[in-house]
Amino acid sequence: MVDVSFPNESQGYRSAREELLEAEIRLRAQVEEVARQRRTLPAGGELKEDYVFEELVNGAPKQTRFSEILPAGKDTLFVYSFMYGPEMDAACPMCTSMLDGLDGQVRHIDQRIGLAVVAKNPIAKIREHADSRGWNSLRLLSSANNTYNVDYFGEIDGHQMTMMNVFTRDESSSTGFRHFWGSEMAFVDAEPDQNMRHTDMIWPLWNVLDLTPKGRGDWYPELSYSQPISLGSL
Repeated sequence: MVDVSFPNESQGYRSAREELLEAEIRLRAQVEEVARQRRTLPAGGELKEDYVFEELVNGAPKQTRFSEILPAGKDTLFVYSFMYGPEMDAACPMCTSMLDGLDGQVRHIDQRIGLAVVAKNPIAKIREHADSRGWNSLRLLSSANNTYNVDYFGEIDGHQMTMMNVFTRDESSSTGFRHFWGSEMAFVDAEPDQNMRHTDMIWPLWNVLDLTPKGRGDWYPELSYSQPISLGSL
C-alpha cells in the first residue's frame, strides 16, 4: 500500500500495519466528514444574555461582558468550562492537564478565533492555580456572579462540568452572539471500556498515548507527581 519499511520488521508486521493504515485512512475521512457536518449546522440559539464575568487585568479585577471577550475582527469564540468551583478542594486534574497543553497553543489559535476559559471560583483563586501551572496565555474568566455555567452546561445540579462551547458573532441577534456548537457527547452514555471522550480532540495527552502499545490504560493525570523527570537522565 505504501513504500515504507522500517529496519528488521517482519512481513507479518508489515501486513498488519498496512491493514491498520487502511483503517486510519477511513478514520481520517470520518473525522473530516464530521467536521464538515459541524460546519454546516444551521444558526443556533441567541446568546441568553450578555453575561458579566470577572478577570484580572494588570493584576486588578475587572468586570468584562461576554460581548467584550471577542477581539475586533474575529467572529468566533471558543469557551472552555473549567471544573474549578468554590465547593472543590482543588482544581480538576483532568481539566488542568488539558489546559496545560492548550495554553501553549493560544498564540496560534488567536490568529483565527477568540478563546476563553471560564470557572466558577473567584478570579483570584483561578489565577493562583494558573500561576502554579505556568499558564501565561489563556484568558481566564470567573463566572462566580453569573449563570453562564448553568445555562451552557458547565454546571449541573451544583456540580462543575467540563464543557466546550463555540459562539459566533451575529449583530442581528439581541445579544450580538449565537451559540454554534457544544460538546454534547459529554451527556451520552459511553461505549463499554470508554469514558466520555468529548474533549479528546483538543487534548494532546490521550492522542499520544493512543499511539502506544499499552494505550491509555486505566491511568489518569494528577496535579503533581512525586517523581519528576530528571533532566540529567535524558
